[in-house]
Amino acid sequence: MLRLLLVRHGETDWNATGRYQGQNDIPLNAIGERQAKAVAERLAAERLDAVYASDLLRAWETAQAIADPHGLEVRADVRLREMNYGDWQGLTYREIVEQAPEALAAWNADRLHNTPPGGESLLELAYRTQSVMDEIRATHPEGTVALASHGGTVRMILCVLLERSPASYWQFEMDNTAVSEIEFQDRGPVIIRWNDTQHLRDGHRQSVF
Repeated sequence: MLRLLLVRHGETDWNATGRYQGQNDIPLNAIGERQAKAVAERLAAERLDAVYASDLLRAWETAQAIADPHGLEVRADVRLREMNYGDWQGLTYREIVEQAPEALAAWNADRLHNTPPGGESLLELAYRTQSVMDEIRATHPEGTVALASHGGTVRMILCVLLERSPASYWQFEMDNTAVSEIEFQDRGPVIIRWNDTQHLRDGHRQSVF
């Protein structure tokens, strides 16, 4: 049986200011580095067979912290990047409302098919997350795999594995360095834990983009 441990990256300065990061390569801030260390310590007792990550720095740094105690190399995959928000990357939601109200209204009306200007749709995000999940499951039919990625990507992975509409991905709360565990049982994928932040002793939680 395959166990999949999904981990969102640690905090960045853009998280702290509510800016859409998308595929901009923003590193962890000091809090994020502490969070990555905390989740790595949390998972140190696990027997990990592989660690995968988005190639963006914030996810890669989180994955590297997790992989180091196990002597594993992080396997980077561009398909695990955050959703591409195009021209909105670097903006807050308030700034998007002020600068691009018509484009925002169009996107909100049909996020499955419409895109932020220069970005991608939820269906495009779903297709690439589905493809990387299929490959991971084929490569690792058994064992435990950790995967460090982004809030939007982890939410979409949950949607595709549970066969939910990609449009419902906002319903999954996902805090920085939260751990979600999926077991691929005979009856299908089963959520064992979701958005688990027990390792964050100071209670630092933040809903971010």
